[in-house]
Amino acid sequence: MKQTNYHLFDFMDFDPSLQKDESLWKAYAPSNIEERNGDIIVTIPYQEQLHQEDMAPNTSVAEQCYDLIIRFYEPNIIRLFTTMSGDKMTETDDMLQFSPEVKRIPLRYVGSDIVATNGKKVATIDLNEPVLDHWSDLLPPPQPAPFITFYPDGDETKGIALSDDHFSPPRYDALPLGFCTVCCDSVEAQHPERATISFRCQADECFVGTGERFRKMDLSGQTFQLKNQDGQGVNNRRCYKNIPFFISSRMYGAFYHTSDYCKLSMADHSTRSIQFLNDHATLDVFLIGGQTPEEILRGYRMLTGFPQMPPLWSFGIWMSRMTYFSADEVDDICNRLRREHYPCDVIHLDTGWFRTDWLCEWKFNPELFPDPKGFIKRLADNGFKVSLWQLPYVAQGAEQLDEAKANHYISQPATHTAPEGASTADVSSSGDEGGASSNFSALDYAGTIDFTYDKATDWYKNQLLKPLLEMGVKCIKTDFGENIHMDHQYHAMTPERLNNIYALLYQRAAYEVTKEVTGDGIVWARSAWAGCQRYPLHWGGDSASTWDGMAGSLKGGLHFGLSGFAFWSHDVPGFHSTPDFMNSPLDPKVYVRWTQFGVFSSHMRYHGTCKREPWHYPEIAPIVKRWWKLRYRLIPYIIEQGELSCRSGYPMLRALLFHHPHDRQCWHIDDEYYFGTDFLVCPVMNSQSRRDIYLPEGLWVNFFTGQRLHGGRWYYDVDVPLDQMPVFVRPGALIKLYPDDVESTDEMDMAKAVTIEITKEYKGIEIS
Repeated sequence: MKQTNYHLFDFMDFDPSLQKDESLWKAYAPSNIEERNGDIIVTIPYQEQLHQEDMAPNTSVAEQCYDLIIRFYEPNIIRLFTTMSGDKMTETDDMLQFSPEVKRIPLRYVGSDIVATNGKKVATIDLNEPVLDHWSDLLPPPQPAPFITFYPDGDETKGIALSDDHFSPPRYDALPLGFCTVCCDSVEAQHPERATISFRCQADECFVGTGERFRKMDLSGQTFQLKNQDGQGVNNRRCYKNIPFFISSRMYGAFYHTSDYCKLSMADHSTRSIQFLNDHATLDVFLIGGQTPEEILRGYRMLTGFPQMPPLWSFGIWMSRMTYFSADEVDDICNRLRREHYPCDVIHLDTGWFRTDWLCEWKFNPELFPDPKGFIKRLADNGFKVSLWQLPYVAQGAEQLDEAKANHYISQPATHTAPEGASTADVSSSGDEGGASSNFSALDYAGTIDFTYDKATDWYKNQLLKPLLEMGVKCIKTDFGENIHMDHQYHAMTPERLNNIYALLYQRAAYEVTKEVTGDGIVWARSAWAGCQRYPLHWGGDSASTWDGMAGSLKGGLHFGLSGFAFWSHDVPGFHSTPDFMNSPLDPKVYVRWTQFGVFSSHMRYHGTCKREPWHYPEIAPIVKRWWKLRYRLIPYIIEQGELSCRSGYPMLRALLFHHPHDRQCWHIDDEYYFGTDFLVCPVMNSQSRRDIYLPEGLWVNFFTGQRLHGGRWYYDVDVPLDQMPVFVRPGALIKLYPDDVESTDEMDMAKAVTIEITKEYKGIEIS
């Protein structure tokens, strides 16, 4: 659709021709305010607007009233809930997992203020008439509006106010609250369909988060569709992992509790407003206060769950490519890794371990993997854990298809009979939304495993995954899950409401059975929604093996860490080649630079469409081996930081703003990051082996050379030889390292870890 520059069309999604039978309803000033069971209930009248481009009230239609519930929780969380669809407020569902620290605090309405019983001022409701100096009737007066300002952490200097944003009374750019009604074909009456809420923002306000966003650090000036889909790379607006949560530079966060398709305008349609539109006519918003980004993210995790600690072996190196096709091929690679002393913990088998490449049947090819149990044990004895690829779709030709169809374990075309209680929404299919939209194969996927149906979930866990895990497999790659069959029906949800949250249901099932059988809680996942951080870990999808692919990956990882996720990885050295997706050779410099980036990442996996084993690139293999050995020396530090990330608001990979929220530069830097608390990492992402480096205020020490530099400034055009990468630490930092070279984490005794202190005498650590 062409841009119209009318809020009604460009944000509220009205038909620009105005031919569709739909109406916009705008919130007016509260008609009643009362206390009820510790909540404040604000009755909001809504007035229908005339069906035209500019807004004007349709006074021939009576107002409709809906309650806005204001609830307060310690620590520093305000909840706003209103529904035009009859939904109920809940504190427990697939997304919400309140921590014990989250305590509901009763509210009182005192004068114009909403005050918690602990004395904290939570909000102000301004019922005063606007001050006017009337001299003209050229334009109509402004329509009434609810003027409510919220203070989640009690700080009245950074109130979050509903936005009634307009140029003139007819020309609105944002609504404080509003909803839309549409007329069904089957009935004449209109019913609520979409709802919006907007908050004021400041001219210099920055926004971060919203998922694995492949964008600059400051997201202001952009509008995002929060609709999971196959990202098909890391340099476009498509997104594998949308999270309806952001952090503002004014030190608050907003979590929109929904799995519906929704839209978020970050000071884009108007620089005065941040706006949210939900395809379902319910709004459930948590405003989270704090003095630092870490406090805000900890508050978000208190609502949606904390990450769990992955097993020790997962922090070692994973070796993979797309794909290995036989036990003999895998044995040869693993034996060579050991023979040439490349430390490695995991061998991953991608799409080729089935009888037909990509035809996922959750069973080994009996000819090429004749003794899978013995094969897995042989690898385990050599220090290798096995990870297996699969996806949540059952293909035509799969041996499980008849069983899955007969028992409704997979989604059914909308005309089929579904189990009792199933949704029967009739949804048109779309070519880019089916489960098979980018499988790189000619397979026809017959249906999506229906995780809204408990029997289907049990079948997936116990019949498909459990036999593999009991055989010795340690991790399941829960690939895909961003798209489901949209022209199918599911047991408990419409496909539109399921699509985003499907990733959570899918990964939870795989995580739970993996932990039950192996004792290790882990998946290797690509898609995500709010709550998926509870089931680590996630990787960044199909990046190009290029400098821009590396840069896009890092941007996505930084925003992902600002969205509640602790553990995140990426394909080293990128997933696919250019210009020939499958067959163009790798640039050895990209291989080295991405390796260095991988060493200072939560997890480190080599994967892609052509050869990934380092010996295929003999000119740079010695450099790679030295960095692999460094990775294993860092594992005690990585474990320490991982455990911290599981109980705090910190991710492992942190944007600079985490530790420097008042440094305006840091809200715009997306090519440097903190790895844990102590390392400031500056990866090189160009063929010239040069980069600009920004060091925040204070003294910094080069981890590898011991050179001391003063911060609060830029260092321009720094020369960085291929075997080096700028990594800095603070004086006085204590870094845990492993003292010996090992072949895998099986050989590590954490009691042997040593701590080095960055003293005045520190001269750097050698990569050997």
